[in-house]
Amino acid sequence: MIVTMERLATEEQIQAVVANVAETQNNTELIRGVERTVIGIVGDHINEDLRSGLESLPGVEAVVRITRSYKLGSREFHPTDTVVNVKGVKIGGGNNPVVMAGPCSVESEEQLMATANAVKEAGATVLRGGAFKPRTTPYSFRGLKEEGLKLLKAASDETGLPVITELMSEKDVELVAKYSDIIQIGTRNAQNFMLLDAVGKLDTPVLLKRGMANSYDDWLNAAEYILAGGNRNVILCERGIRTFESYTRNTLDIAAIPVIHRLSHLPVVADPSHGTGRWYLVLPMGVAAIAAGADGLLIEVHPNPDHAMSDGPQSVTFENFRRLMDGVRSVSDVGAGNRVPLRAQSQSI
Repeated sequence: MIVTMERLATEEQIQAVVANVAETQNNTELIRGVERTVIGIVGDHINEDLRSGLESLPGVEAVVRITRSYKLGSREFHPTDTVVNVKGVKIGGGNNPVVMAGPCSVESEEQLMATANAVKEAGATVLRGGAFKPRTTPYSFRGLKEEGLKLLKAASDETGLPVITELMSEKDVELVAKYSDIIQIGTRNAQNFMLLDAVGKLDTPVLLKRGMANSYDDWLNAAEYILAGGNRNVILCERGIRTFESYTRNTLDIAAIPVIHRLSHLPVVADPSHGTGRWYLVLPMGVAAIAAGADGLLIEVHPNPDHAMSDGPQSVTFENFRRLMDGVRSVSDVGAGNRVPLRAQSQSI
């Protein structure tokens, strides 16, 4: 449920609504806009009695039930864009697109440091790298684990780039949070609700990848677990879904970017590396995602992709990453308009 206050509502009237809701054992969140304040209400005791009672309070313009199953993540609840601030790097809210780049897997200090310096020089603002790797077969390289996290922290200290890395297990939450600035929840854990509950208790920003067979509602309801836990620093990542097409690793759903921006206030980034599985498609699909309004990209970069220990076919070289960044800059102005949802032409969104 959301309460829209009148444009000239006083702070006393706003706090009277908050106090009234508290008496019903529901929770409130204040969203203060330029012209008016919206009060979001979530809880297990929302009913018509509450609605009618709030409508009678001074300063209240309207009280509306939220019909979507995801509440905190919906644009109905929170009409203004969320901006996730990671050590000064702002993601979402119409800010310049953020590129998170680095190797699929941390393999060695030499490989990671070379990549970190190369992506920073080309314009990346976040370093990505896997220390814990979910693999299709248990016989594949599964990461350096804590040693990989230490190498990521060292690379971050050297370059000044914040770090994003994947979390796979509840037992490693504190360990991964200790070394990372953004925690990534991968597609295989996109509906691991116990893990989502766990990262919801953190202050560390969380990037939630879309599950390989998730609908938009599935994806946003998964994000709701993190938001409901108290962590409001959530970034959504479109990384391709499984379809009947077998030429690409997945089918990158570019339409998801403007759709999710319309449905939700959360930042949306795209991962064309996993979305295509082919290095020569990463550049055109990455640029297309930015033109469609993506708030950023997640890109796999390796000094020698032919010898990468994981995901070599979809990793780009340093030179190709520089070309990608040139493409991102060339369409950034086009994407800027699409990072702000168009005004609805009817009451339905």
